[in-house]
This record gives sequence, structure tokens and C-alpha cells, in this order.
Amino acid sequence: MRRRNTGLRSWLLLVLCLAVSSVAWARKPREAPAVPPGWADEVFAGLEWRLVGPYRGGRSAAVAGLASQPNVYYFGSTGGGVWKTTDAGTSWTNVSDGFFGGSIGAVAVSDWDPNVVYAGGGEKTVRGNVSHGDGVWRSTDAGKTWSFAGLADSRHVTRLRIHPRDPDRVYAAVLGHLFGPNEERGVYRSTDGGASWQRILFVNENAGAVDLAMDPTNPRVLYATLWRVRRTPYSLESGGEGSGLWKSTDGGDSWTELTGNEGLPAGIWGISGVTVSPSNPENLYAIVEAEEGGVFRSTDAGETWAQVNDERKLRQRAWYYTRIYADPADEDGVYVLNVRFHRSKDGGKTFEPISVPHGDNHDLWIAPDDPLRMVEANDGGANVSFDGGETWSVQTNQPTAQFYRVSTDNDFPYRLLGGQQDNSAVRIRSRSAFGRSIGVRDWEPTAGGESGHVVAHPEQPDVVYGGSYGGFLIRVDHRTGETRSVDVWPDNPMGWGAADLAYRFQWNFPIFFSPHDPNVLYAAANVLFKTTDEGASWQAVSPDLTRNDKSTQGPSGGPITKDNTGVEYYGTIFAAAESPLEPGVLWTGSDDGLVHLSRDGGEHWEDVTPAGLPEWTMINSIEPHPTRPEGLYVAATRYKLDDFRPYLYRTTDWGRSWTKIDGGIAADHFTRVIRADPERAGLLYAGTERGVYVSFDDGASWRPLQRNLPVVPITDLAVKEGDLVAATQGRAYWILDDLAPLRGLDDEAVAAPFHLFPPSRAWRLAGGESFREPRFEGANPPAGAVIDFLLGAVPEGTKVALELTGAEGAVIRRFEGEVDFEKDEQDEADEEGEAQEGQEAQEAQEGEEGEEDEGAEAEPEEGAGEKPDEDRDPVIGELEVKKGLNRFVWDLRAAAAKDFEGMILWAGDTDGPVVPPGRYSVTLTVGDQSAAADFELLKDPRSTATQADLEAQYAFLVGIRDKLSAVHQSIRDIRRVRAQLGELEKRLGDGEEVADLRAAADALGEAMGEVEKALYQTRNKSRQDPLNFPIRLNDKLGGVASLAAIGDAAPTSQAYAVRDELTAAIDAELAKLHELWSRDLPALNEKVL
Repeated sequence: MRRRNTGLRSWLLLVLCLAVSSVAWARKPREAPAVPPGWADEVFAGLEWRLVGPYRGGRSAAVAGLASQPNVYYFGSTGGGVWKTTDAGTSWTNVSDGFFGGSIGAVAVSDWDPNVVYAGGGEKTVRGNVSHGDGVWRSTDAGKTWSFAGLADSRHVTRLRIHPRDPDRVYAAVLGHLFGPNEERGVYRSTDGGASWQRILFVNENAGAVDLAMDPTNPRVLYATLWRVRRTPYSLESGGEGSGLWKSTDGGDSWTELTGNEGLPAGIWGISGVTVSPSNPENLYAIVEAEEGGVFRSTDAGETWAQVNDERKLRQRAWYYTRIYADPADEDGVYVLNVRFHRSKDGGKTFEPISVPHGDNHDLWIAPDDPLRMVEANDGGANVSFDGGETWSVQTNQPTAQFYRVSTDNDFPYRLLGGQQDNSAVRIRSRSAFGRSIGVRDWEPTAGGESGHVVAHPEQPDVVYGGSYGGFLIRVDHRTGETRSVDVWPDNPMGWGAADLAYRFQWNFPIFFSPHDPNVLYAAANVLFKTTDEGASWQAVSPDLTRNDKSTQGPSGGPITKDNTGVEYYGTIFAAAESPLEPGVLWTGSDDGLVHLSRDGGEHWEDVTPAGLPEWTMINSIEPHPTRPEGLYVAATRYKLDDFRPYLYRTTDWGRSWTKIDGGIAADHFTRVIRADPERAGLLYAGTERGVYVSFDDGASWRPLQRNLPVVPITDLAVKEGDLVAATQGRAYWILDDLAPLRGLDDEAVAAPFHLFPPSRAWRLAGGESFREPRFEGANPPAGAVIDFLLGAVPEGTKVALELTGAEGAVIRRFEGEVDFEKDEQDEADEEGEAQEGQEAQEAQEGEEGEEDEGAEAEPEEGAGEKPDEDRDPVIGELEVKKGLNRFVWDLRAAAAKDFEGMILWAGDTDGPVVPPGRYSVTLTVGDQSAAADFELLKDPRSTATQADLEAQYAFLVGIRDKLSAVHQSIRDIRRVRAQLGELEKRLGDGEEVADLRAAADALGEAMGEVEKALYQTRNKSRQDPLNFPIRLNDKLGGVASLAAIGDAAPTSQAYAVRDELTAAIDAELAKLHELWSRDLPALNEKVL
């Protein structure tokens, strides 16, 4: 017995200690690698762009599918890269991000080997603001990875055709440069998967290939259409020498022109399309832009033709459409795409329209073994049908909108406003008003049309003015729904050339409010107008501020079809602004290359065009200097003159002298916009055809600010409330949240071992971030206070901590971690692996999500997670750190209540309460050195709660949290002691001599068990067990806290009453436990001894 008692005494010490010690194993420090020359990429590593949306599809001009995989389709976005669906259009995933992006004109996938996919850059729908591509790309793993496959100077690849039994043999229809002549155009062939190309059809340096058809029964038979097309800044020319139809019967080795064959139209040809009937390859259809154009049919493989239809509905605005497709099963079946989607069942004699989700149709793929299954592309995206067009998949799952511009309003949260190509103008929240992601409830159509600037009244954000082509200008009051026209000059110019107009309003004419007087609104044509009465009247405040060259103002289009929409109206003010520092300082830039300045509100003007600016350069945007009224930044472009170089300029002396400031921007990334940061002098942002750049030295040098932003044309930028907003041409709106690190970044910060950036103000808001990646919705910004810090040359293993304190210095939270360079390297490798495997994971996620309610958030199963570290202080959280820029988001919550393993709650939770508005401090400690900064937490401006209300709410919730911690710690202790009592009873055995001791242990354990049952429902084993087993005191008290935490309000009197009742009952149970431990436990110990 003595020997046994000695063992029990040692064991008993554990019962009374109720604590666990830990040992920290030291590692030999490893020096961090030195900071490389310049600012390494990791300096920017913590920054991420987020997609705002909206999820409303933009233009697509290329689609493809597979006969063998009926749920798999691809589409090419005009600006947004290549997208893939594996669920028949229920969801789409971008598969080109990380490899290439921009405009896509052709997509093809091999049915012989569905892993082989080709994509050609540059769309066929050659609008005035068209984006070019950068050649052909190839994937051999169904879009997971891509490699460049040549034709870098093609600019616009309009068709790709793959040999049906040899995926390495591929043909490309190359349109070539749109704004000038070039040699890389015509039809090309590769026999080695794009490693090399042979030009097999070429007519001249001004005409390229626009369509390409292959006989599905004999791939050696090819048909190609060529098109002479040329754009200038002020015209579109469709047709002329080189346009026509060609045929090859030897796989492209030789070609015969069919243009003059019997039955085809005589005279000048413009664009044309051709298709082969799979059910009878002798049967061909062609659609031709010509004076006597229309739909033509051949029944002898192109030897002779007959016109079967000349309806203008099939060939209107020919340059934008002119696509034709044969039904794979019915030689009399043919489709023609135009504004509407047309189908004929009688060989093209008559056509009926088929309803599609959006108009302006551009491409079609029909399953060769099922003519009812198809995927179609239009100005609203891509859509799939399994019933011949009776029903279609939706386009609200494609964030591919093309926005011409962006402005922001002064509401909270602020909105983004702009016109979406071939859709309505939109205003969308920068963050959800109350939800966890930015969905349809957060955006709506607004004033204006597809093409114009859209601006909100500075003091009345629900009053919006929006423009569109033709000088269209609308005022909308969203509070009342009132809409009215306030056109400057309401004379509709449609169909007329610019020379015939009283005023020349560009397709994308500027409108803007004075930063000094919210009642002053400006609108620009070739002269600048001002209204002070909400558009009831307008006053010209300038003369013509353009070159006014009449040779550039004729009707656009020809020589066959005219196209006067306003896109080509030239000699217009394309950018205009007033200095935010000095009223009456007005700057304008014209699309024909002039910059003007007025310093007296428009009374007098002077030409201040940069001396080195080439003539006819489009001034795409201007930005008044944020601190010097005599300063201006200019972003100009010459891509419409076939010059893709960047052009950025700066003046600080009223335009008397200029400095070119585009060093560091890639030679072919032409510049669309420049913006100056209002908080840091010399911090500039530039939007280019391929992404975003940043300058820290007033434009002397630039570096990419791309991060996770897709490769996409940036049409506009705005700096708003410390965020950088980007409008894209093909990927909707994006935001780079919280520019604090960019505003504070300098050589000293980068060279230091560590640097803490002063945090921006934070907002105490409802809602937050989604538990998972939002599905078909934009992402909210980080929910909480954003804390940025740099880690430089610090030894591996260095301890790093962030500590949050209140105004009185009390610690609210502390987060700890350590530097691990090996982990950084692994993270980088993981990121690369994710780029390789991302699509596979996304497809798996989509499959899982498809089984869930789209509106539901997937929350973790309580009680099923990792075992909690019961000895860790809830005040202390984990901190992941890496070299370079670290972005940590404090969720504004104080420490959580303690919990215990397996805990399941129904009404409550253990989350820490959100702290009230006020002044807070953060201290960054790296090793034995520290840095601190203050920041302000602001109340939601929409909330009616007072500071006293929020402090009362916080105090109430902290009190409940502390009480729950006491309860849960007691349950931990009860379980530990009862477990050890059980171990004691095993050691005692069944002997009669220890019966009293065993009975005492049983009684103590049972008594503690009864306390636990009163505090917590011990029968809960799964999430919905509380429906069967009534919740106990801790859950009830937690439920009171959960209700009191809803919204911004002081607790109700009844909340206090229920809290007091529950805490009294809890205290009674804890008192019982205390008595057990102060009386019965020592008595048991005495018996053991």
C-alpha cells in the first residue's frame, strides 16, 4: 500500500496543478538574404487587387466546344482572356490568367485530343477602341497551362482550325494590323503545334484573313476569306483590293481564288464569311459585304454560286458581324449572326430570329454529332444551349464587362460608376452595403448609356449624370426614379459625318463636376460647355479647342457600308478637368493632339501642347497636379496610328515646358490614363493596354503594379478614400485596397530590417468578408483594420509580434509568429503550383458548390475542427510573417472566450466582441526592437448609434465573454479532474480495502458532472443535437450576447435582465463547483494519502 500511495501522491500533484508547461527549442539563426538592388518584388507582395464586378458578361467573339465532352466549352473574351466551363455554362473559370490575357479572337480545341487547345489573340470585332492580341497560345492539358505558339506580330487572329486527326497541324486566319500595313497576315499553317509557321496564303500587306473553313470529311479542303480593313482615328474602311474568297484542295499548299466565280457579287468586296455543310461538303454558304451582297450558296464546292438572300438584317454593319455557320446535320440549315441570331431551314432563303440572352452576335460552335447543342458568343458574353436555342445558360456568371471609364461618388460605401460596352451604365458599391460579397443587390443601372462618362453629384450621390454616343446626356435621381434629358445640343447625329454637325460629341465625351462648386457641371464636345442649373441650359466656355481639320470629319465607313455612330467623330475634346486647387483653372486635351489651358474659367485659352508630342496623338486622359495648380499630367496614345508606345507627360509651369515621363513602361504598353496620388507628392499610377504601373518619383521611373490583376487593358483609374480603382476593358472593375504602404514606401523603409506603415483609418461595419471565394459576386475589402509592415534582412527564427492596445494602453489582442525563410520559399513554390493546378481545384470547388444553395455560406461544423489549445491565452493569436510586405487584418475583435474540445453551441459562440470606435495603437516587435503607430477606428456613418451606445454594447459583450470563459475553463477543469478520477479508480481496483476511497471518488466525479450538465449540454455530439437536447446555461448566455451583438445599439433592458438571471444561475453552479474543490477534493486527497 505504501508503494501504491507514493504513486498516487505523484499523480495527485497533476490533479492540483491543472497546468501544462512547454519548452521552446532554440534554433541557430540563419541570416536573411540581403535585399537585392532596387525594390524587390516581395516589397509589394502583400498587395492584392480584388474583383468588384459586376458579374455581367462583356463581349466575346470566339467560342469552341467538344463533341466528346458535352459539358466542356471555351470562350475568348475581348480583353479578358480565355474562359472554360466544365458544367455547360453554369460557371466559367478563366484559364489564361498567369500566362497571357487581353483580347482573344479565336479558340479551337481538338476532338482528337481534347487536351490540346489553341487561342489566338486579337478580336475580329474591330471596334474603334479595339484591343490587339499577341499571337497564338497552346495548351496540352485542357487549359491548365499554356505556352506561346508564335505569330507575335499578328495582332488579330480571327480563326483557328485544327486537323481532325492531328492536333499538331493547325491553321490560323490572321487579319494582321488594323491601323496600318504589315506582312504577318493571311493564312498560316503549323505542323508542329505552333513551334513554327508557314504563311500559305497572302495577297497584300493591307488585307488579312478573317474566316477559315475546313471540309470536315476531307481536311485537305480549305476555304478562306480575306478582308481589306483599315482603321484610323477618324474612319473605318471595310473593303477593297485583296478582299475575297479562296479555296485549297491540298491542305493549303496552293490556293484558287473563287471571288469572281459565277453567281458571286461583282465589284468591291468587304468582309465575308464561309462555311461548309458537314452533311454534304459540296454544299457551301457564304455571306458577303458588297453592293449586291447577301447570303450565297454553292452546291458544287464553290464552282458556281447563287444568291439566296439579300436582306439587310443579315448584313447590316457588316464589319462587326458577317459570320455564317452550316447546320452539321441538315444541308439546308444555316445560321447567320448579326444584331440578332438568325436561323434558316430552307437553304438561306428565309431566316427566323432565335432569342439569345444578349444581342450583337459574333461566333457559334455547333456540336457535330448533335445540332441542338451549341455555344454562342455575343456582346454580353457566352451562352450554352442544348435545345437548339430554345433556352440558354446565363451570362451573369462572367465578370468580363468592358468599361470605358470610372468615376466614384461620395456615398458610403462609395460607388463606382461607368458605362459598360453594349449594356447599361452601372453604379456598383465598392463594398457590399451589408452583405459579405458584392452581389446584384449592390449594383444597378444608372444614368447614361454604354459609352459615356458617368458622374454623381458631389453632395447628392443619388443624382447621377450619364452620357452616351450622339451627345446623349441624362440626369437620373435614384431617390425618386425621375429621369430627364439634359443634352447640351439635342440634335441626333446618327448616320452623319462629323463635318455636318453643329458640335462634335465623341462616343466617349467627357463630363465632370467642378471640384469647387457642386452646381457646376461641364460637358465637352469640340468646345467646352458649362451648366449651373442641372442642364436646363448650357453655356459654351471655350472656342473650338481642336485642330478642326475637315479632312478628318467625313462620314466613316465605306467604300461599301457607312458606319457613323460617333466612335469616329474626330476633332473633339477627349479629356478635360478643373484644378482641385484653384477655381477656374481648366485643362483640356483633344483626340487630335492638342492641350489647352484656361486660368480664368474659360474666358481665355492658350495652346500648351507639349512640343515633343507627335501630331495627331490622342490625349486620352489628363490629371491636374494635386498640390500645384500650375501642374498637369497627360496620358496620350497613338495606337490608332499603329504606334503602341507609351506617352506620358508632366508640366509644372502652366504648360510652358513639358517632361516625358514614361521610362520603365514596356515599349508596347500604350498608355490610357495617369492619376496622381492626392496624399503623397510624386506617387503616380498609370493604366496601360496591359496593366497598371506605379511611379514613386513623379514619373521619372515606373514599375508594374500588376500583382494578381489579370493582363487586361486598363481604361481608367481613380484614387478614392485611400484605394486605387481600375476600370478594365474585359474584366469589369477592380480595386487595390488601402494604399498606405505605397504612400509610405521609400528607400529607408526598404533598407531597414523592418518598417511599420501608419495604418489608415478603419471603419466599424456590419458584414465582412465571405467564408469562401464569392460565387458570381465581387469580393469585399478586408474587414477590419489593415496593418502593413515590411520585413527585410532579419535572421530566420526572429520572433515577430503585433500588439493592439486601446487608448488607455490596455492590451486588446496580440499576434505572434516568427520569420521562416524556408516557408517563404515553399509558399512561392506553392503559388506557382497553384497557378498550374488552379483550374483543377476550381473545377472541383464548382462541382461541390453546385450542390449547395448559392445564397448560403458554408460555415464550419462546430465541434468537428481541430482540438483547441486549451492552455493558450485567448488574447494571443497566430501571425504569419514573410519577407517583404506583410498585410495583416485585425478583425476589430477583442479576445474570444475560452472554449473546450468538442463544444457545440446553438444560440451563442465564443467570438470576441467588436471594439467600439476610438483611437487605437499597434506595436510591431521584431526581435528586441519595436515600432508603434496610432490609427482611428470610425463608426459606420450610416449608423444612428451614439458612442455611448457602442461602448455600452462592448462592455455588455465583454462581461458575457468573461463569464463564458470562466464557465468553459471550469468545464475544462471538471473534465481533467474527472478523467484523473477515473484513472485513480482504475489504479485502486476492486478491493474491499479501497471501497470508501472509490465511493468518494465516484461521488466527487458525479457531483462535478452534475455541475457540468447544468452549465453545458453534454449530450451534444453533432451540430443539430441541440434540437433534441435542450441547451444549457452557457449556450443561453452566449445567445444573449449573439443577439446583443446584432447591429449598432446599446443592449436592451430585457437583455440585461436575462443576462443577470443567467449569470446568477451560472454563479450558483460555479459556487457548487468551488465548494466541491475546496471541501470534497481536499478530503479525497486526504484519503489517498
